[in-house]
Amino acid sequence: MILCPECETNLDVVEEDVEEGEVISCPECGTDFEVVTTSPLELKAVEAGYVEEDEEEVEESEDGDYS
Repeated sequence: MILCPECETNLDVVEEDVEEGEVISCPECGTDFEVVTTSPLELKAVEAGYVEEDEEEVEESEDGDYS
C-alpha cells in the first residue's frame, strides 16, 4: 500500500505496474508525483509547470539561441 506523501490517502498503485519517470496523481488531493525509483517505490512531488521529459526538449540552435 502506497500512501500519498501530501494527504496520506492510499494511492492504490501496484509497484510492479509503474515505471521510473511515470507521473501518477493522488485522487484525493490532486497532487502529481513522479516515480523516482520502483524498488522500493519512491515518489517525488511534481512542481507546477512540470513538463514530461519527452515534451521538455526545446529546439536550440548551435549558437545557443532558442527558436
